[in-house]
Parts: sequence; C-alpha cells; structure tokens
Amino acid sequence: MNVSSVIKRGLIAGLIIIISAATMVPVVGNEMDLALAKFNLPPLSLNDMIYFFTVSLFIGMMLMWLYATLFPIYNKRCKALMASVLIIWLPGYLLANIANVVYGFMPVKLTVIGIIWGFGELLISGMIASRLFPENTIK
Repeated sequence: MNVSSVIKRGLIAGLIIIISAATMVPVVGNEMDLALAKFNLPPLSLNDMIYFFTVSLFIGMMLMWLYATLFPIYNKRCKALMASVLIIWLPGYLLANIANVVYGFMPVKLTVIGIIWGFGELLISGMIASRLFPENTIK
C-alpha cells in the first residue's frame, strides 16, 4: 500500500464529503437550527464548521485506507468499496444518528435525511477517490 497515495485520495474523498454536506443545507433548511434551539443552543458557529471540516477529511482518509486495505482481499473495486463504506457508515452514521433520535436530541425526519445522505456521500466520495488508485499502488 502506498501511504502517500492513500492520504491524497483520502483528502479528495474528504473534500467531496465536505461539498456534499454543504449541498445538504438547502435540503434541510433551518431544521438543524431548530433542533439546536430546542436545547437553548445557538446555531452552528464557524468553529463548529471547522470541526466538521476536519472530521470529514479524516473520514475520507479512513475510507481510502480501508479501501486500500480491503482491495487485495476482495480483489474487486466494488466489493472493497462497499465493505469500506459500510464499516464507516454503520457505526459512524447509522447507529450514532439513531441514538440521537432515541435520546430525543434530533428529530426523526432530519435524522433519516442525514443517514441516507451520509451513505450516499460516502459511496460517491469513495467511488471517485478509488478510481484515482492505479492498480499497482493498491496491491
């Protein structure tokens, strides 16, 4: 595995995740602000956005590291990518967001949108970034 290649592709995947999150804002409107206001919290700040930006880059790098690790096992791009996406999405998006609903922190509609959107953004960013791996740098 070429570590610099994984990092570069991971940063690209992370940037795609960031762009995806930005395009979600018009879909959910001010529902996040309303959810925060329910607990007397202010809307997301610049520092919050910087935190989510950093987390998205990290998730992109983890996605591409998993992909590069699993590709030699599955020997097929699609299987390696789906396994990588599911490994990140299940605990990081699905279970964490369901917990927020169970605890009453987030509304169901906003959570369902986030869970589905998160799966899509991982899949799309993974598809694009994985195509940037030459076969000889994965094995």
